[in-house]
Amino acid sequence: MREDHFEDGKWWVSPYNFVPEVRNSLELPTKVEIHDATLRDGEQTPGVVFSIDDKIAIAQKLNEIGIERIEAGMPAVSPQDEQAIKEISKLGLSSKIYTFARAMKVDIDKALECGAQGVIIEVPIGYPKLKTQFGWTWKDVLAKSAPVINYAKENGLHAVFFPYDTTRARPDDLENLCKGIMAESEPDSIGIVDTMGCATPEAIKYMVRWVKRMTGLPIEIHTHNDFGMGVATEIAAVTAGAGCVHSCANGLGERTGNAALEELMISLDLLYGYETGYKFDKLPELAALVSRLSNVPIARNKPVLGDGNFTRESGIGIQYVMHDPLVMFGTHPAFTGRKGEVVLGKKSGKASITYKLDMLGLGEATDEQNAEILDLVKQAGIKKRDILTDDEFKMIAVPVLSRKAA
Repeated sequence: MREDHFEDGKWWVSPYNFVPEVRNSLELPTKVEIHDATLRDGEQTPGVVFSIDDKIAIAQKLNEIGIERIEAGMPAVSPQDEQAIKEISKLGLSSKIYTFARAMKVDIDKALECGAQGVIIEVPIGYPKLKTQFGWTWKDVLAKSAPVINYAKENGLHAVFFPYDTTRARPDDLENLCKGIMAESEPDSIGIVDTMGCATPEAIKYMVRWVKRMTGLPIEIHTHNDFGMGVATEIAAVTAGAGCVHSCANGLGERTGNAALEELMISLDLLYGYETGYKFDKLPELAALVSRLSNVPIARNKPVLGDGNFTRESGIGIQYVMHDPLVMFGTHPAFTGRKGEVVLGKKSGKASITYKLDMLGLGEATDEQNAEILDLVKQAGIKKRDILTDDEFKMIAVPVLSRKAA
């Protein structure tokens, strides 16, 4: 595991992430895997529909980046989903293929028919779900789960027990379920599922340690982003010993989305020191593919992926954006396949004008011309309430420069 806060020309993060007082307080597992659910939970984003070809393309790109596990869908949903999973399983990807299943043997049979290597077996345990939606008790959940877990394992599948809405379960219900499962049908791992994205990082750490003590099983974490803490809570789970984090590319998912794949990747590697081997420079390709196929645009300021992440409008420090970007950013733009950019608007300075004139091959300006162009740029930026395009800048700068030539 890496303990450096910078690598020359690639990234420069806080050294305090790695001081002994911080590192020794963490219970980091030796290895963390990513289980990506874009093809299932991501498609549950309202209005998103992936075709068979779409799913194959996304799976191939996830595999190219190095994601360890791909949840390729829920074959019980539709014949089209079933066919997509079968096609993905035939690709011979390095990523392991999982399906999503109800606690029903027929769903395990579907996973086997599709050629999956693992299965996520979902059951409710959150009290609002049991009390109102299903009318079940923990005993009902156990009775439905145990034979299906055993059936999955008997047939060679990696069985992940997935009691969802875990963070809203009554403590006795969750404890009784965990103890019952361990007595009757020990799965390969167990998921803590923050279905409503309503747990704090501290609560998640507590639950990881608690469930691990009760079961002795590897812990997986699956969160949603309703309170804007999806990635933070999954990382908190890792610091308490969880060895698998669930994600969706571009932060897709129901309501506010799932924990964002790209944010988890870069956090695990750069902020916590896991030498993941992920191909970060391929992230823009995955992001563009998923955005196009889902018809969900990426916000300009979205972490890791936003078009504005390496863009500088303020005139202060613009010389570093292109020539020494780690002065201005935590990662070099090229680390995630990007480029730095200087743009013009209300907050620009004289150095910005000089840079843009040179970049566009418009020549040099006198101090007076630079000041005049800057004033006009600021006025235009205020009026537009946005940054200016290169063509808009030329329409301002060329007439001013022409007066010099005349």
